Amino acid sequence: MTEPVAERLTKAGGYICRYGLVIVLVLFGGGKFIKMDSKILIENSPLMSWLYDFLSVTAVARGLGTLEIVTAILIALRPKWPELSAVGSGIAVVLFLGTLSFLFTSPGVVVSVVSGFFPVLSAQPGQFLLKDLVLIGVAIWTLGEALQAVNQRRKSQLEEM
Repeated sequence: MTEPVAERLTKAGGYICRYGLVIVLVLFGGGKFIKMDSKILIENSPLMSWLYDFLSVTAVARGLGTLEIVTAILIALRPKWPELSAVGSGIAVVLFLGTLSFLFTSPGVVVSVVSGFFPVLSAQPGQFLLKDLVLIGVAIWTLGEALQAVNQRRKSQLEEM
């Protein structure tokens, strides 16, 4: 029997979310070895500015880039090792929380306020950072889905005993 369209779309969406997140993390992580520099964001962050007290800008960028690539690899391992994928997803949540904090600490995020309350975000860094709101949602979803797979695997192993 064929799956209903809704189930196939949900399954396809899940694959796109997981492996789209993997691709984004690999590209952003790799970019930190080539050109992408987050210095202006990090130096204004109370959560991360301390890194520059003992590491160079290049070392921080490469460290974050490496962490993003390792995180992507861990998330991609979901079919074989959901436990490792859950660890990677947890790391991604922390990474995106850090990035989202830049929305509140970086100068130039809000360029104007319309009607006294509606903030207009700058293209850089405001709108660039806002994408992480969706990415953290995807990371939370991949974390929950991987943990469900771990629980199902353990349940199956107990039933086999």
